Amino acid sequence: MTVTVVVLFFVLEYVLLPEVASARKSVKLLGQVNVLWLCMAVALEMCALAAYAELTHTVLSPGAPSRFRLLRINMSSLAVSHVLPGGTAPGAAVAFRLLGESGVRGSTAAFGLATQGVGSAVVLNVIFWFFLLISIPLRGYNPLYGFAALAGAILLAAFGGIVLMLTRGRGQGADRLYRIAARVPFVNSDRLSVLVQRIADRLTLLLRNRQLVTRAMIWAAANWLLDAASLWIFVLAFGHLVSPIDLLVAYGLANILAVIPLTPSGLGVVEGVLIPTLAGFGVPKDVAVLGVLSWRLVNFWLPIPMGGAAYLSLRLGPMARRAKAPRQDTHPAKGQVAG
Repeated sequence: MTVTVVVLFFVLEYVLLPEVASARKSVKLLGQVNVLWLCMAVALEMCALAAYAELTHTVLSPGAPSRFRLLRINMSSLAVSHVLPGGTAPGAAVAFRLLGESGVRGSTAAFGLATQGVGSAVVLNVIFWFFLLISIPLRGYNPLYGFAALAGAILLAAFGGIVLMLTRGRGQGADRLYRIAARVPFVNSDRLSVLVQRIADRLTLLLRNRQLVTRAMIWAAANWLLDAASLWIFVLAFGHLVSPIDLLVAYGLANILAVIPLTPSGLGVVEGVLIPTLAGFGVPKDVAVLGVLSWRLVNFWLPIPMGGAAYLSLRLGPMARRAKAPRQDTHPAKGQVAG
């Protein structure tokens, strides 16, 4: 926690605050902003959130809660992730609890959240690498590209290893996990093995359903691309048309580096990478500052009050008691078949 506070202070003091001060010198641009473009940018951000809810619905199918309920669960998760450090872990814990109260089995919820988060990150890396390969011959190489590519390679390798362990090497992986869990205090190794087995079964079913995998990839890509399009329109609203290739490289670079859980959802890191990268691609510095900060106002800050309201609606709304249901695999029945 102390490290997080120090890093956040450093980012705010030496990265974010100078950019805000630079933005104050460009107040004249606020009077020239295109309000119609701003409204379109906000609408695109809302569409990105809807696409993410559709991704959640896809990975939890069949038997997923309604899309509107999943949208509110995602907003609640985002709000927590944007307030607390630790990456997406705090938000995922809230989402897991809310999914359980919505009647989703614990193993299904764990699988869905893991697939949603890791799969979405994999799609982001694919988008970044694709446009990076196009950009390097045109714009040259930046050392930050190497760090992002390395982080992406580690993620893809870890993801591939987990998939192989849970599908092809299921028996050996389960036995090894059981032996490790048996040595950890306060961990029920039998229950953990059952949970992992069910996640492995669900992953196997998912991989066999190519149509479902394709839908999940499409919605994950739609979420990232709509969010990037919102940023592109915000920059355009302040009077500069940036190349979509340049913007997607800068966007992918910032979001991949923001995965390092030093600040809540990359606060300060995203701004500190995006603004100079866009400026390096020819965007005027004042336009880059105002465009990125305006986008972050909608992308980062707005989900906090919206997520709080969504959480209250899930906990206190008229449908809350009816939607709540006990988790079905907290105490699995003897002889129950995983699935």
